[in-house]
Amino acid sequence: MLGLVLTAGGARGAYQAGVLKRIGEIPAFGRRASPFRIIAGASAGAINGSMVAASSGDLLAGTQKLAELWADLTVKQVFCADPISLGAVGMRWARDLALGGLIGGGTVQSLVDASPLRAHLSKHLPLGGIAEAVRKNELYAVAISATSYHSGKSFTFIQGQPGHPLWIKSRRVALAVELTLDHVLASAAIPVVFPPVQIKSEVGECFFGDGGLRLVTPFSPAIRLGASRVFAVGIRCHSSADALSRAELHADEESHGGLASITRPPLAQIFGVFMNAIFLDHLDADLDHLRRMNELIAASAHSNGRHKPRKNGTAVSEPMRQVEPMVINPSSDLAIVAAAFAHKMPRAVRYVLDGLGTPNAQSADLMSYLLFDSSYTRALIDIGYQDAHARIDEIEAFLLAA
Repeated sequence: MLGLVLTAGGARGAYQAGVLKRIGEIPAFGRRASPFRIIAGASAGAINGSMVAASSGDLLAGTQKLAELWADLTVKQVFCADPISLGAVGMRWARDLALGGLIGGGTVQSLVDASPLRAHLSKHLPLGGIAEAVRKNELYAVAISATSYHSGKSFTFIQGQPGHPLWIKSRRVALAVELTLDHVLASAAIPVVFPPVQIKSEVGECFFGDGGLRLVTPFSPAIRLGASRVFAVGIRCHSSADALSRAELHADEESHGGLASITRPPLAQIFGVFMNAIFLDHLDADLDHLRRMNELIAASAHSNGRHKPRKNGTAVSEPMRQVEPMVINPSSDLAIVAAAFAHKMPRAVRYVLDGLGTPNAQSADLMSYLLFDSSYTRALIDIGYQDAHARIDEIEAFLLAA
């Protein structure tokens, strides 16, 4: 089975929408069922993944609707950005930090009020289509991951065909559910920025946050559900990341006396790196791990050692198999793109972000996650569309492979 893996953060999810829009236009999929039998999403990828899953019967229409959802997005549809709302949150933060030790704290759980996002997605996200797609056998399963703020575990909520796999690991739990808006919102709740979301499940009523926080193996849900091939959409520009690494390594040579050419990072830059650790690093690391495992399995098969019994005579509980991956990443640095549209951020929000300092352009990742403005999201959709178009023959061959 073919799996789709979507992990993103905040506004960068618009890039995924652009890639998926171009895939939906492949003639072989025109007005036909989606080739993605398994869909795994986390963070903003949960929004995108649930839309694709709910539209499994018509990939073209579903991906076009997804692109329109991102293209028309405004900050006020995601969180309250007016001075009064931000001021009220700021006052609660000040109260907790200054007087919490005396009168008790914990009155604030996030930087913004994200209630508008619930109202917006409830109008545009047809989650009822998932059950219909499963019933028609157009979809095997869709998995949405979120992080429990109680246990710290990664919970994967799965809606799919009867008898689909479930698992319980030391830090990962899979539950069979009927997906609701709460599952999507919880998975997309950026830590600290958005408040936790309460979900009722068989383990009780717990509060959850962004799925990318503890999902260190984003390919895992799709693979465990049975995918033999996985197509993933990343949001890191590798050429830009490599350039930053080279600049850092050669800073000493260029400055002739230490790291003078690299300035002390402001809090905004530190927060941006924190976001990258959640949303960017896991997919790259897991892809490297998957490729190494494929090499080991191939080497084992070549030496006739596949699935040998353990020394105690028991069989391997989870026999390994090769899984073919394909990943598409942005050709442009989304942080630099965001910097060009920073003036589109509401003035009150810009005032708050300016208080955190001004990072260098290539490290301005914080803005790239929070800039929910149509000018920026349309730019990301276009980049994703063009990146997919440049590789469309390769993508089509991968998706149509037997």
